[in-house]
Amino acid sequence: MTVSIIVAVKGDNPNLRECIESCLRLDYPDFEILVLPDNVVTLNYPKTRVIPTGEVTPPIKRDLALAQARGEIVAFLDDDAYPAESWLSMALKHFTDPEIAAVGGPAVTPDSDSLLQKASGRVYSSYLMSGQYVYRYLPRPRRFVDDYPSCNFLVRKSILLELGGFNTKFWPGEDTFLCLKIVRDLKKKIIYDPEVLVYHHRRGLFKGHLKQIANYALHRGYFVKRFPETSRKLTYFIPSIFLIGLFIGPALSSLSLVFKLSYISTVIFYLILVFISSVSKDFFLIFPVFWGIIFSHIVYGIYFIKGLLSWRLMEE
Repeated sequence: MTVSIIVAVKGDNPNLRECIESCLRLDYPDFEILVLPDNVVTLNYPKTRVIPTGEVTPPIKRDLALAQARGEIVAFLDDDAYPAESWLSMALKHFTDPEIAAVGGPAVTPDSDSLLQKASGRVYSSYLMSGQYVYRYLPRPRRFVDDYPSCNFLVRKSILLELGGFNTKFWPGEDTFLCLKIVRDLKKKIIYDPEVLVYHHRRGLFKGHLKQIANYALHRGYFVKRFPETSRKLTYFIPSIFLIGLFIGPALSSLSLVFKLSYISTVIFYLILVFISSVSKDFFLIFPVFWGIIFSHIVYGIYFIKGLLSWRLMEE
């Protein structure tokens, strides 16, 4: 099978070059790399084509690339991610099953990231933050999934053509929209394999990380109404429930000693859990991860509610 690796990007940057160079070291020979920047950039790499798109969102870039992709399989990577050497060979074995439409794998924080980037990665890979979806950030047992991020996602080109590509203005959230159509409309399967591995540079704590969290939460909250099949899950509501409890707790505490003791005990128990999740061999990671989890919960909780209450998102 020929694979078209598609990388949507704003412009040339060191992470993009690391991504391309890592792709060129893959142990699978039959692939091309399509890079989609806003404007013309010069990339003198073999197997690599540059397709300038203008200032459009990643899902639109990927749909433009689909029209020029030569591969039977289309593999999506973010420009700040790079694959393990066996990435394609591990993924392609799943496509021998005609029921498998797409394959995803973990996006692990690389050792080369800065302290605050690693802290962001630790927050994402914490069960307190990602719950049952921690497998998106750390290798976990193989499973079928109904929603998967596009930073490490491989799809049959025939499936994408049948669906008209991503065909959405949502970003982020375009991957949720696509996966829903694959599973619900086509009745096909998406499989997660821990050996389909990429490394994903994180946005450092706190500003970049929290901005990303807010954007994810806003869209997920909105998707609860638009795409309930994959978004109306208790896991996504928990940070908002926690946030509401945090604010109404003091008021309830004034009503009785029982409420007061329950509130204080719950907060202390939560802080203990956060601390346990923050413990690391690297002492300097403990403090930023501890506060990173707490601030992530608060920001996610606020923006999830905002998305839930929104009539329409700006990109629509």
